[in-house]
Amino acid sequence: MPAKIFRSRFAPGILVLLAGAVALTLRAHDGDWRAAYVILPAGYDPRGDWPLPLIISPHGRGVSARSNARLWGNLPAAGPFAVVCPEGEGRRLPLFSWGYSGQVADLARMPAIVAARLPWLRIASDEIYAFGGSMGGQEVLLLAARYPHLLAGAAAFDSIADFSRQYRNFLKIPCNRRCFAGWKGPIGVGLQSLARVEVGGSPKQSPLAYARRSPLTYARALAESGVPLQIWWSRKDRIVPDQAHQSALLVREIKHANRDAPVESYIGFWTHSAEMRATTFLPRALRAFLLLP
Repeated sequence: MPAKIFRSRFAPGILVLLAGAVALTLRAHDGDWRAAYVILPAGYDPRGDWPLPLIISPHGRGVSARSNARLWGNLPAAGPFAVVCPEGEGRRLPLFSWGYSGQVADLARMPAIVAARLPWLRIASDEIYAFGGSMGGQEVLLLAARYPHLLAGAAAFDSIADFSRQYRNFLKIPCNRRCFAGWKGPIGVGLQSLARVEVGGSPKQSPLAYARRSPLTYARALAESGVPLQIWWSRKDRIVPDQAHQSALLVREIKHANRDAPVESYIGFWTHSAEMRATTFLPRALRAFLLLP
């Protein structure tokens, strides 16, 4: 059974039917209207089918919500479950939210927003999950730390755990000619500039602001949250390098705070975020939460 993607619009208003698509309105923390995509099994019938689990899936750094939705392929139909992929809104920047508190609060509102905008869709309120890669994984972990009673489970793939360290490591990201031309210089320099705009300065200038966006700061909260966690990382990651001091360190800190914390590590040698795809290891992550048969 194929999955069907329902697209939202920026314009406010009521539900509008357009050529089989359902237009939603999602208002971000700053009042801006942001796009989102809700993926459902195409044959879903709210009159007879069971309520669906809902997965909140924030996108990676600079990646559109639509591109993030494509990563799921037809998996929602195989579950079945629903996925909502909202476009992030940071303190100053769209798509480069990097764990801003307003963005994380917006993610926590997604089940209520989906229920309000799609009243015919039946969501299982006790089966809300969060899956995200890279920056999306960073925001998934912050969501689990700050809103633990919302989630039945969370999976973070190649995520940032220490944003200050990642700021420094931006300069290590490889950049070929095409990348150099697109960023008008090394990508790392450009990313540091964007981070200073979004956060309000460098880590030296605004250390507390970077700490608030770092899941590592909330290791104890994650350890005591009771939320089952999957933390995936690669030893060959060149975008979030030094994962020994990112995801691996976060797992150690969680276990140090609570050795019985329900956290599982998945370690490999894939390229950055390659594992979070319908064609790679995303099905395995879903099965671990019993979201796929």
